[in-house]
Amino acid sequence: MSDIATQRSTNWLAGAGLRPTRQRVTLASLLVGDGQDRHVTAESLFEAASDADEKVSLATVYNTLRAFCDAGLVREITVDGSKSYFDTNMTDHPHFYWEDSATLTDAPADELEIRNLPDAPAGAEIASVDVVIRLRRK
Repeated sequence: MSDIATQRSTNWLAGAGLRPTRQRVTLASLLVGDGQDRHVTAESLFEAASDADEKVSLATVYNTLRAFCDAGLVREITVDGSKSYFDTNMTDHPHFYWEDSATLTDAPADELEIRNLPDAPAGAEIASVDVVIRLRRK
């Protein structure tokens, strides 16, 4: 892990008020250390940590991703009601879900137009609209 990645990760955590524990800094470095946004599953992040010879359990990865979500650092996108992806890009934007590779990528937000949402039921308000476009290769 480079000094720049560690510093970027520590700042990312501090900006959300999270204590920079060794595990958090390790996982944050894998998520945002290079300055790029990414979509990960807990399993893919665990694998990336293992590949980098970082000692962290899968349970710690799950717990850390949950803490990152709660702190507003990543957004959870659920596909098929069971598979969760975690996105470091916190802007409102749609996603492509590639069925053949089970990967999630950003879709161009400027090409999406959402109109005529139904009114929220009494006593509720629309918090957000998530758009996941499922793709299958021809």
